[in-house]
Amino acid sequence: MEIDHIFICTEYNAPAANLLKSFGLTEGSSNTHPGQGTANRRFFFKNFFIELIWLEDADEAKSMVTAPTMLYDRLTLKSRDVSPFGVCFRPNNQTDRAVKFPSWIYKPNYLPDSLEVNIAKNTSLLEPMWFFLSFASRPDLATEPKRQPLDHLIGLSEVTTIEITIPNSDKNFSLSDLQQFGILNIIDGSQHLLEITFDYGKQGLTHDFRPDLPMIFKY
Repeated sequence: MEIDHIFICTEYNAPAANLLKSFGLTEGSSNTHPGQGTANRRFFFKNFFIELIWLEDADEAKSMVTAPTMLYDRLTLKSRDVSPFGVCFRPNNQTDRAVKFPSWIYKPNYLPDSLEVNIAKNTSLLEPMWFFLSFASRPDLATEPKRQPLDHLIGLSEVTTIEITIPNSDKNFSLSDLQQFGILNIIDGSQHLLEITFDYGKQGLTHDFRPDLPMIFKY
């Protein structure tokens, strides 16, 4: 497995996306998730994308199908005890499409009947939502009409390291073995934070998007 994308819970319509555009990122297409009650704005790179997600319909998010995902709680509870992140994994090759952690099957209405989401079992809101999409692939392998803009004025190309800070991660991080998959590092700290390094940090620069987004770019 490898990391496909990370979502960040945001306010309605994700006004923080405009900060990413001002920084020099090119925005990709957005999605709504009928039946799940969420919508997003997205930014794509060669091997990864960032999803800013918000609550669109509370009743759908609290439905019997979607409530077990805890998305409604994650999107509405403003607390140090709630991680605003979700980490999605995908297969790293075409021959091994099996999820590598204990999971349950989520069948949202917006997916065809043949597809499903595997969500990690027995996790808490303090840690990110961990999930797996067997049908996902790198953005730079997409063909029309699913191809997204991958060129950015700031010159970012490919994600090379991802660090997620989880408060008290030594006690509350249920899937510590996830760090063996790809480029993910888990750090214990005082606040939830996502740090993404692009292109091995070759420009030697850093940009902190806080307080609007709990995210730092190193590039």
